[in-house]
Amino acid sequence: MLRTKALELLEGALQERTDLFLIDFTINTENHIKVIIDGDNGVLVEDCIFVSRAIEHNLDREEEDFSLEVMSAGATAPLVHNRQYKKNQGRTLKVKTASNEIEGELTEANDTEITLNWKVREPKPVGKGKVTVKKEAKIPYQDIKEAKVMIKF
Repeated sequence: MLRTKALELLEGALQERTDLFLIDFTINTENHIKVIIDGDNGVLVEDCIFVSRAIEHNLDREEEDFSLEVMSAGATAPLVHNRQYKKNQGRTLKVKTASNEIEGELTEANDTEITLNWKVREPKPVGKGKVTVKKEAKIPYQDIKEAKVMIKF
């Protein structure tokens, strides 16, 4: 009952604010509701307050006691939604697939795959020494096991 009502209220808030999207929604046995959101343009405190009020102000604590926590996806949290890739274009990602791990700049994110670009030093085809080579990989979303934005300082 509480789960269904809270989820309906959350979906209503996200329909009103189409720039925001759901990353995770959980309710534990103590009725602690935890909502993690992200946004196409990031998430401000005001966005979390908007979602929190949309849920909290429409649930009755007399009917069922609960606690509510609404937060943004952390900077170091893995990317889980295709929209997160689009908003992180131009940033460096570390992407793990079943067969390898690639760290590169996210140059494109469409509806089916992402494109990473990076540079590596490889031996020259002829002669001694190394040469810098540009590499590119197109990775379908279904092949991504984990992807994280690499924070550079």
